[in-house]
Amino acid sequence: MAVPSTTQTAPGTAEGPVIEVRNLGIEFQQNRKRRLSVREMLFTGRSSSPAGTFWALKDVSFDVSAGEGVGLIGANGCGKSTLLRLVAGVMLPDTGTVTVRQGVAPLIELTGGFLGDLTARDNIYLTAGLHGLSREQVEERFDEIVDFAEVRDRLDTPFRHYSSGMQVRLGFAVVTTLDEPVILVDEVLAVGDRAFREKCYTRMEELIGAGRTLLFVSHSEKDLKRFCTRGIYLRKGEVVADGGIEESFKAYVKDSDKASGK
Repeated sequence: MAVPSTTQTAPGTAEGPVIEVRNLGIEFQQNRKRRLSVREMLFTGRSSSPAGTFWALKDVSFDVSAGEGVGLIGANGCGKSTLLRLVAGVMLPDTGTVTVRQGVAPLIELTGGFLGDLTARDNIYLTAGLHGLSREQVEERFDEIVDFAEVRDRLDTPFRHYSSGMQVRLGFAVVTTLDEPVILVDEVLAVGDRAFREKCYTRMEELIGAGRTLLFVSHSEKDLKRFCTRGIYLRKGEVVADGGIEESFKAYVKDSDKASGK
């Protein structure tokens, strides 16, 4: 069995699929809390599995090629968001491997990394810097970020005083100005008011049009078909369909109707 791992390599250093997932599995306690965080692993090491665990993902394998738009489909709790976090490298698998051969822009927890006591201005520089942008690069994109987020009149306000909607707008604006070739999206297009959602849709279409690779989680059939040509349907942590977006979504709807007695 392969050693469980999540690996990211620099762009252009390897050939093959942009994302390669092999026999991936991850186990949770029944309360859905990860049994060990990465920090805890560093200091205490792994422990044996406690009683009352379940596999959130089990034996998942697939490849994603450069420029593909792939939708992750399934009911709540089927492992879609967990899979995105494994690809992003913020969680570690218990079995199998994930290899990502290009840089990743994660639209997962958009305000992750933002510090409440810092101003929006300082958070822009901090978060973009953590994603690898130099100060000069941030300055070049600063106005674009601020104007997209519509926060120019609140730039020197502590981030914790922003509304949740304003925080998400700023997070989305920062992450979507990154140059990373792979975009991971988890339901973020469902947040904000209607006008902001339209801005998000337009920005996403621009990124995809530029040849970015997309791994996209959504319950919206309209959004999935708008951004994806391929669908991976997960049920209880396992892949049950992987094909065209319409076919995979139909398989999901058929199972949902059967479960509800339709």
